[in-house]
Amino acid sequence: MGDRKIPDRRLLLWFFAVVTAVKLLLIPSYRSTDFEVHRHWLALTHSLPLSQWYFDETSPWTLDYPPFFAYFERFLSVFARLVDPKIVDLHEGIDYSADSVVFFQRITVIVSDLYLLFGVYRLTRSLDSMKRKLVWAMVIWSPALLIVDHIHFQYNGFLLGWLLLSISYLQEGRDLMGGFLFAVLLCFKHLFAVAAPAYFVYLLRHYCWSGLVSGFRRLSTMGAVVVATSAAAYGPFLYYGQIQQVISRMFPFGRGLCHAYWAPNFWVFYILLDKGLAFSLRKLGFSVQIPSASFTGGLVGDSSPFAVLPQITPLTTFAMVLLALSPCLVKIWQKPQPELVARWIAYAYTCGFLFGWHVHEKASLHFVIPLAIVAVQSLEDAKHYLLVSIVSCYSLFPLLYGAQEYPIKVLLLLLNSIVVWLGFTAQHSFTKEGDKPLKHSSGEIRSKFGIGCVRKSYLFGLVIVEIMSQFLHPYFLGDKLPFLPLMLISTYCAFGIMYSWIWQLCRILT
Repeated sequence: MGDRKIPDRRLLLWFFAVVTAVKLLLIPSYRSTDFEVHRHWLALTHSLPLSQWYFDETSPWTLDYPPFFAYFERFLSVFARLVDPKIVDLHEGIDYSADSVVFFQRITVIVSDLYLLFGVYRLTRSLDSMKRKLVWAMVIWSPALLIVDHIHFQYNGFLLGWLLLSISYLQEGRDLMGGFLFAVLLCFKHLFAVAAPAYFVYLLRHYCWSGLVSGFRRLSTMGAVVVATSAAAYGPFLYYGQIQQVISRMFPFGRGLCHAYWAPNFWVFYILLDKGLAFSLRKLGFSVQIPSASFTGGLVGDSSPFAVLPQITPLTTFAMVLLALSPCLVKIWQKPQPELVARWIAYAYTCGFLFGWHVHEKASLHFVIPLAIVAVQSLEDAKHYLLVSIVSCYSLFPLLYGAQEYPIKVLLLLLNSIVVWLGFTAQHSFTKEGDKPLKHSSGEIRSKFGIGCVRKSYLFGLVIVEIMSQFLHPYFLGDKLPFLPLMLISTYCAFGIMYSWIWQLCRILT
């Protein structure tokens, strides 16, 4: 077994080297406002004392991540100053876009992806060689991750590395370490807290539920680990009396129900229903006041955005996420099996994505990456993953609206889909018993992998949606109804994500 793992490690490094070459080629590509957000965070954490980090308003891009990420930016700023002092200049560096800052920030994301590499390697050590390689391909070559981190610009790979490490320890039965790593992750990015109820129930039942004395000792130990981690992150701000300010920055509920780009979730249908009812009632002669906050324009303010249906509050979305998650929590309590942890965590993030407040479309990575671990467990899981990964990646296409990025995003999605399809075909062309190829009467190998007519038809619909939004809309309508392509993509993809949620729930309950 040891001899076989050495070539596999080399293959993993080769995987990473190939995708790193692609990332380097993407350095000159489109950059979102997130690029300036992170450059500004480099500057403010370097230029200001810690007591002013969460009060700074030099730029609209105020610091709204938890303290561990702020410390991470402060660490990077040390090297940024050596590369180009203007990168960390709080005032003169605003909207700074010299080659030095572009290369520095892009390369920091590439280097931080080493943590994702370590996480996926550790998580797949116990898998057989074929499954291990498949997971590597699905995670390391994830087109959605490439689009979000290495074109749009973020550090999701680094953060997901912490999540995969946490899952790997839980699957090994090392619950204390798994809980600690998840606590660290939450102090880097609080939006991962959607899975906290699943973690809490699992750790309480699997780790702490072991007799009165030992259970209390374990509960105290786990609590101490979480408190110590939180103290390391928030302690300095507690000392300065700034916890309320930090929390208000991290949870800006005034941003509204939906992000500027519609995430393909449940609220897309709710918004469309409200708009449809409002226009219908006005046609019938009813006096319906349509509010100024326009979802169709992608801009959501603090005003009440619904004309007919009840207004949605953050508390409502919180309750809906918990309600959707509750069957999974019951199942975790009944049978806390380590091998199902990745499935439960993926489901938790799907619930948060579908029903959460101000969800970013990029948050689909939170459940698609864990689902890559689940995908190699069975044929049905593989079919489901292929569909949801394509839908998730396609829903990110509006992020890259430039003409020069269009062939890049299409090519990334197509190539990855082909690789994953071939990988699943190879995995499922063998029998369970003797690993013998299934053969036709003609002697040719016959693959068992296929996603079925319904899934194929839905994926074909993505092609039609893309043709309509990318080519037919500008040809026939020009600049009219500019919201229509985004609405069409979000609505159609929302059906796919809703299907994924229902499918995952059924798998958990059976």
